[in-house]
Amino acid sequence: MKRHVVLLAVLLVSCSEQAERTYTVDELIADEALLAEILATCRNNPGELGNTPNCQNAAAADFKARLKRM
Repeated sequence: MKRHVVLLAVLLVSCSEQAERTYTVDELIADEALLAEILATCRNNPGELGNTPNCQNAAAADFKARLKRM
Protein backbone atom coordinates (compact mmCIF):
# COMPACT_ATOMS: atom_id res chain seq x y z
CA MET A 1 0.00 0.00 0.00
CA LYS A 2 2.84 2.36 0.86
CA ARG A 3 4.36 1.75 -2.56
CA HIS A 4 1.13 2.79 -4.25
CA VAL A 5 1.07 6.09 -2.39
CA VAL A 6 4.67 6.83 -3.35
CA LEU A 7 4.01 5.88 -6.96
CA LEU A 8 0.93 8.09 -7.07
CA ALA A 9 2.90 11.02 -5.63
CA VAL A 10 5.66 10.58 -8.21
CA LEU A 11 3.13 10.44 -11.04
CA LEU A 12 1.36 13.58 -9.86
CA VAL A 13 4.60 15.52 -9.59
CA SER A 14 5.76 14.41 -13.04
CA CYS A 15 2.44 15.40 -14.63
CA SER A 16 2.32 18.89 -13.17
CA GLU A 17 3.06 21.81 -15.46
CA GLN A 18 6.57 23.15 -15.67
CA ALA A 19 6.96 26.60 -14.15
CA GLU A 20 7.41 29.35 -16.69
CA ARG A 21 10.92 30.76 -16.81
CA THR A 22 11.22 34.15 -15.17
CA TYR A 23 13.35 36.62 -17.10
CA THR A 24 15.33 39.35 -15.38
CA VAL A 25 14.98 43.02 -16.28
CA ASP A 26 18.48 43.00 -17.81
CA GLU A 27 17.68 39.95 -19.96
CA LEU A 28 14.55 41.64 -21.25
CA ILE A 29 16.37 44.89 -22.03
CA ALA A 30 18.95 42.91 -24.00
CA ASP A 31 16.30 41.03 -26.02
CA GLU A 32 13.86 43.56 -27.49
CA ALA A 33 11.82 40.91 -29.31
CA LEU A 34 11.28 38.91 -26.13
CA LEU A 35 10.39 42.08 -24.24
CA ALA A 36 7.82 43.04 -26.88
CA GLU A 37 6.33 39.53 -26.83
CA ILE A 38 5.96 39.46 -23.05
CA LEU A 39 4.57 43.00 -22.94
CA ALA A 40 1.96 42.12 -25.57
CA THR A 41 0.95 38.97 -23.68
CA CYS A 42 0.68 40.87 -20.41
CA ARG A 43 -1.32 43.71 -21.94
CA ASN A 44 -3.75 41.24 -23.54
CA ASN A 45 -4.56 39.67 -20.17
CA PRO A 46 -3.68 42.10 -17.37
CA GLY A 47 -6.16 40.63 -14.91
CA GLU A 48 -4.50 37.23 -14.82
CA LEU A 49 -0.95 38.09 -15.79
CA GLY A 50 -0.38 41.63 -14.53
CA ASN A 51 1.14 40.56 -11.22
CA THR A 52 3.31 37.75 -12.55
CA PRO A 53 7.09 38.17 -12.25
CA ASN A 54 7.61 38.23 -16.03
CA CYS A 55 4.99 40.96 -16.54
CA GLN A 56 6.41 43.05 -13.71
CA ASN A 57 9.96 42.61 -15.00
CA ALA A 58 8.85 43.43 -18.54
CA ALA A 59 7.19 46.64 -17.37
CA ALA A 60 10.34 47.60 -15.47
CA ALA A 61 12.54 46.76 -18.47
CA ASP A 62 10.30 48.80 -20.78
CA PHE A 63 10.50 51.76 -18.39
CA LYS A 64 14.29 51.47 -18.10
CA ALA A 65 14.69 51.18 -21.88
CA ARG A 66 12.54 54.26 -22.44
CA LEU A 67 14.62 56.25 -19.94
CA LYS A 68 17.84 55.23 -21.70
CA ARG A 69 16.44 56.48 -25.02
CA MET A 70 15.73 59.97 -23.65
